Amino acid sequence: MREQATALPPKNLPNHPSSWLTYLAERIDIRLLLVASLLPDIIDKPLGYLFFRESISNGRTIGHTFLFLIIITLAGFLLYYYSKRTWLLVISFGIFIHLVLDQMWMTPKTLLWPLLGFTFEKHDISNYIPGLIDSLTTKPQVYVPEIAGGLILLWFAWEIIKRRRLLFFVRHGRI
Repeated sequence: MREQATALPPKNLPNHPSSWLTYLAERIDIRLLLVASLLPDIIDKPLGYLFFRESISNGRTIGHTFLFLIIITLAGFLLYYYSKRTWLLVISFGIFIHLVLDQMWMTPKTLLWPLLGFTFEKHDISNYIPGLIDSLTTKPQVYVPEIAGGLILLWFAWEIIKRRRLLFFVRHGRI
């Protein structure tokens, strides 16, 4: 009787979820991931609120679209295929996390741009800061993702401090 072969993971891979996070955090540049997770806002806030204030007036435009994520992801796969470099895939993952925490599925016209039209919704930003503070204190759909992101940052900070690796993290982006 033939024994069935089972695929076992390599011996050096962790099997606990928190170990997986630590495993990844030891192999990717977390500094890059942190910047990438803010990249949609880094692109869209100045674009929508400063440069195109009169026409767009919206802080969720190009960088908050699925098309942007797809382009960065495909470029990341090409870069990995040809040079085995993963930094663009790390950026892609950071953008993906941003879109999830921003709950972009709630604004499909932006997320699926340009499939649902070539324009972005225009917002009234005259009370942007007071409106932001109000949302952060009264709307669970706003403050829950912000808390989730904050908890992730606290976990990373805890790992860095616990391991006494702050200087190493600053220099190399790993814990």
